[in-house]
Amino acid sequence: MKYLANVTSLEFFSDTCTGCGRCVEVCPHAVFIIVNGKKAALSDKDRCMECGACARNCAFGAIAVNAGVGCAAAIINGMITGGEPSCGCGDNAGECC
Repeated sequence: MKYLANVTSLEFFSDTCTGCGRCVEVCPHAVFIIVNGKKAALSDKDRCMECGACARNCAFGAIAVNAGVGCAAAIINGMITGGEPSCGCGDNAGECC
């Protein structure tokens, strides 16, 4: 599943990556891959839903993301309110970008 192209706040700093693979393990949308068994790389940045799992689990500071925005926030808001996912960015109150 892809979201909007080129809008994610995800940043990956390959020079800091040690290749531990934790980001690959925790990412629900397979945004990361391990290349040649050595370091992580982005497989498709536009798949990121900005949940923040990768950044919270990277002990080396190789990942930064503004967690809690975008579609992840919409899903959480929908769960809290018992309604449809909404991040408030669509034309109608019940829509999400």
